Amino acid sequence: MNTEKVVEHIVSWLKDYATNAKINGFVIGISGGIDSAVTSTLCAKTGLPLLCLEMPIHQAKNQITRASNHIDWLKQNFSKVESQTIELTPVFDSLVAAFPKVENEEDRFMSLANTRARLRMTTLYYFAALNGYLVAGTGNKVEDFGVGFYTKYGDGGVDLSPIADLMKSEVYEIAKYLGVNHEIIKAAPTDGLWGDDRTDEDQIGASYPELEWAMNSISKGKSANDYEGRKRKVIEIYTKLHNANKHKMDPIPVCEIPKKLKY
Repeated sequence: MNTEKVVEHIVSWLKDYATNAKINGFVIGISGGIDSAVTSTLCAKTGLPLLCLEMPIHQAKNQITRASNHIDWLKQNFSKVESQTIELTPVFDSLVAAFPKVENEEDRFMSLANTRARLRMTTLYYFAALNGYLVAGTGNKVEDFGVGFYTKYGDGGVDLSPIADLMKSEVYEIAKYLGVNHEIIKAAPTDGLWGDDRTDEDQIGASYPELEWAMNSISKGKSANDYEGRKRKVIEIYTKLHNANKHKMDPIPVCEIPKKLKY
């Protein structure tokens, strides 16, 4: 990958899109992870205003520290970067308290994880509307179009996706080129939705390099039957998640009414 040219292309694309849409700038949620760090830096490089939001919900301290350090770095290197911290923990707790009780708390862990993401999306769009900004998405190609590892109408609810055509490994390459803090580059990827230290790999069952390999293999017509051992397992994991999450990647189904029933 010609990293320098890719960065120039994305920055130009972002700036042209915002200018043509007559939008003032961008708003983005900063998680302390690699994807939001790279996306926010690319947005900042446009020279347009950028609002970085920290939105902790029972967040691990190390995630908050990485996010804050990255925002400080952005402010030192770019002139139109602002930030706010919106503490969403009380909002989340109040919402959970308003929901009906369940017999087994583990039954709703996934629902509540996705609720966190949707609260953050709502917050991002509040500030976007307030400032006339676009919500910048942070999903990469493997997450958005491979295994669908994001929350529908949560972190998947965005106005534009600057890095969604980049594999995770390419996002890391760009991060190094941009000079993103090493603590972010070396941190294990996590969605930060669980209030603990579980990683993306813990949840998925495969690493991002493995998922990239599976995505590329399937694009070449390969299947699990072509492999044995760990490779076969990874293909199976990828295929299962891709099929289960197709509803996130495909357009919303529309029930089309036959013309003979309408006219």
